[in-house]
Amino acid sequence: MGMTDVQFRAYIRLLIDKIEEAKAEPDGIAKDMKLQKLLDLLQAALED
Repeated sequence: MGMTDVQFRAYIRLLIDKIEEAKAEPDGIAKDMKLQKLLDLLQAALED
């Protein structure tokens, strides 16, 4: 079963929040780790 429009918008809001959180990270290594985690989660979502 797919997502409803409301669920999809909530998912996009979550992604935006995580990207902004990584962007604000002053430590380059921590920033890279946060972005990689986000990429891994997105890849896993595509493979489900």
